[in-house]
Amino acid sequence: MTSRGPGKRVRKAPAERRNEIVTTAARVGLTEGLECVTLRRVADELGVQAGLVGHYFPAADKLVAEGFTSATMTELDALLPEADAADPPGTLRSFFGLISSTEFDNVSRLWLNARHLSRYRPVLREHVVEQELLWCRRIERVVAAGVAAGDFRCADPWVAAVRILVAIDGTTAYINTSTDHRAAATGDMVRTFAEAELGLAPGALDASAAG
Repeated sequence: MTSRGPGKRVRKAPAERRNEIVTTAARVGLTEGLECVTLRRVADELGVQAGLVGHYFPAADKLVAEGFTSATMTELDALLPEADAADPPGTLRSFFGLISSTEFDNVSRLWLNARHLSRYRPVLREHVVEQELLWCRRIERVVAAGVAAGDFRCADPWVAAVRILVAIDGTTAYINTSTDHRAAATGDMVRTFAEAELGLAPGALDASAAG
C-alpha cells in the first residue's frame, strides 16, 4: 500500500492496483451506498492520493458502476455458483434461504440504490441492465436443469427466471423503510411464488424443512 506521507512506497502492478480500487469501491457502495463512492473516499480507504485513483478512473461514474458490478457479482457467485447445477431443487432451496435472511439486506439496498441512480447515470444504467440479465440467466440455468431432470415443470425457464427475480425485487423494495413491518408477511413470498411457478408442492423449496 502506498502511504500518503513520506516513507516507503510499495508499487503494485496496474491490474492489482485497479482491482484493489474496484474492490474498495464495492465495499463502500455495499455498506454505505453508491453515493459515497468517490475518488477521494476510495483513496482515503486505501491510504493513497486521490490522483492515483483518478489515474485508473478519470470519471467517478465509471468507478461507481464497476464497484456496483463487483459487489453484485460477488453476491451472485455466493448465492448461485455458476458451476452448481447438479441438484436444482437443492440449489434453489439454498438460494431462497439466503435471500430471505438479513445477510442479503445490504445487497437489496445496493440494487435499490443502483436502480434509482441509474436514471441519471448512463454508465451505471448499462451495468445494472447487464447484471439484471446475468442474474436472470443464472436462475434460468438452474430452472432449465431442473426441468430437464424432471424436478420442475414450467413452459419457459427464462420467463420463470424473470418472474422470480421480479418477485425478489418486489419484496425488497421497502428495505429502507419498513423491514420490521414486512418481514412476517413477505418472508417466504419469493419461495412460495417460485414453488407455484415451477409446479412444486408448497414447502418443496423450503431449506428449513429439507432433510
